[in-house]
Parts: sequence; structure tokens; C-alpha cells
Amino acid sequence: MIRKFNTILLTVFFALHINAEEASYQYENIAENLSHPWSIAVIDDNNILFTELTGSLRIIENGVLNPMPIDGVPDVLFAGQGGLSGLILDPEFLINQKLYLSYSSSDKNQKKNTLEVISAKLISGNLTEIKTIFKASPSRDTAAHYGAKMAFLDDGTLLITSGDGFNYRERAQYLDNHFGKIIRINTDGSIPKDNPFLNNKNAKPEIWSYGHRNLQGILVVKGVVYENEHGPMGGDELNIIEPSKNYGWPAITYGKDYSGATISPFTEREGMEQPIKYWIPSIAPSGMAFYHGSLFSEWKNSLFISALVPGDVRRLEILNSKVVNEEILFSDLGRVRDIATSPDGSLILATDGPKGKLIRVVRK
Repeated sequence: MIRKFNTILLTVFFALHINAEEASYQYENIAENLSHPWSIAVIDDNNILFTELTGSLRIIENGVLNPMPIDGVPDVLFAGQGGLSGLILDPEFLINQKLYLSYSSSDKNQKKNTLEVISAKLISGNLTEIKTIFKASPSRDTAAHYGAKMAFLDDGTLLITSGDGFNYRERAQYLDNHFGKIIRINTDGSIPKDNPFLNNKNAKPEIWSYGHRNLQGILVVKGVVYENEHGPMGGDELNIIEPSKNYGWPAITYGKDYSGATISPFTEREGMEQPIKYWIPSIAPSGMAFYHGSLFSEWKNSLFISALVPGDVRRLEILNSKVVNEEILFSDLGRVRDIATSPDGSLILATDGPKGKLIRVVRK
């Protein structure tokens, strides 16, 4: 009887705890009816840039969505998972107005395509001084697994995620191509002199790490590089990335093929890195942000990962390179494509799909 009573008390306690958590924040719609919003770049509290996969770069100015897309965006291949994907601001954006876009582009014969990254300046609502700084090779005949996310290292070099192209997964283990790699370049497209494979004649000199699948989030926090990627059926990963390291795909994996077949019987192998967290079943991780604001003190120093299946945000607490706690948030919004932080401590979320939204999460 006492045990039953204690169980009831615990149930009531957890119910009240959940309600308290739910009551701690509320949503504010920033923009609606967006065409597959994909990546968010916060300029300041009231000005936000974001990409739509269909090919538009959009801006929210003084809290209001400009109805006109920004001019000058190159033609993109909008097909499958391809389109206008990644967006990141230069560390000196407020001074130089420079930004970087990643997207899928068709070859001249329109039969194959690849991942391309440009730099540009945003001047008076137009992109100018556009320059291609990276183009993945070889091209592929699939429209999937581009990666196409970017992050800056503390030394000012740019990291670019390049997916395995779905049908080219075995090539993620070889250094003569860009499938399943993280790329490191200077912002002018040149190769840093300390890249790990620079003196390897059989390697692309841009490669920083390899053995990846479909990398959808990358973030640098106090010099530590966090990266998330989709596994196949199960085996989504959160990794800490170090240069020259092999992250195993497809030689090791915690997932299975979509048919249920075994991709690899191994989850570990000498010389291949382990994720600090993996998910079975898959959550389909997408964007990533680190929270250092004060609006939600209970979330301070947490890593946030937006997720598509079934649709929520994962708040992770990390200690000594290990995930020690995971909390599921915002599960009433459906598929969440990207997440970013604002200087005022609020979170900015992009929901997925042809009628996506940008939503601000604020203290209730």
C-alpha cells in the first residue's frame, strides 16, 4: 500500500514538473508560409537571414519579413534534398557584410550535380562580389545527402560538411573524393597550410575528417567541433570532430539499411572514432546551436539539436565529452529543420516543409 502511494506521489510530481517545464516558455511566430526554410543566421535580435531550399535567401528586418527575396542568389538545383541549403555569416559580418551560402548546383549538361559554396556581400538587399570558394568532386547523379552545413573555427577557417551522396557511401572511406567528408578551407577558397592531408598525394587537400554519412549540423564551442549526422535506419550520431580522424561510415554503424539488411556487422573498429551519442531509432538530427544566454538560465551551456522524426528539439548536457542528460522540447511543433540563438537569449526555430515557419521561443 505504501509503495502504491509513493508511486502515485511520484506520478503527480513528474506531471507537475512537466507542466512547469511546459509553462516556462511560449512561442511567437516570426514568419509563416515559407517554402522549405532550411538554415538560419541571426544578425541581431530583430534582423534574421534564412534560406529556403527552393532557392531564396530571405530576410526579416526589424522583426518583419521582407516579402521580396534577396537578389543575386545563384541558380540552384531544387530536387530531392538539394537546393539552397547552408548559410553562415562571416565573423566580421557587421563590418564587411560578408556571408557564405551552400547549395546544390547542376553540371553544364544537367545530368549530374554537386555541392557548391559561395562567398558574397549583402549590400542594399543584393548579393554582390559573388565567388565560388568550394565545389565538391566528383559530381553525383543523386539528389540526396549533400551535408551543406558550415562553421567557423577560431582561426577563421571555414568547415563545410559534404555528405556521401547516398549511393556513394563506400567512397566516404577514401580520401580521393569529397563524399562523406568535412572540408576545411580559407574564406577565399585556398587551402590552409596545416590541413591534415596536405602532403598526402592520394588525398584531396581540403579534407579535414572523413567516414561521414549525411552531416546536418556542425558547431564550434570553445574550440570543440560538434557534428551531427543521419544514420540509415537508426544510428544517428553526435560526434566530436578532430582533424584527420576517421568516423567510420560505412565500415562501422549502429544502424541498418532501410530494407532491414545489415550494412556492417561492426559498431567499433580500431582506428575509427565513436560518437559521443547515437540514437536508435533515428531522430533525424538537423540544425544545432549552443545556448549561452540568460533568458533561460536552466538551459545555459546546453547543446540544442533540432530533429525531424517525429519532430522536436533535443537539449543535451555535455560533461567531459560525454552526454550526461537529454531533454526533449518543443515536440508540439512537428519537424524542426534548424535552430539558432538570438542575443536576447531567445531561440529561433525553423519548422520544415512547404508551409514552414520561423518561430521565436521566449520566456512565458
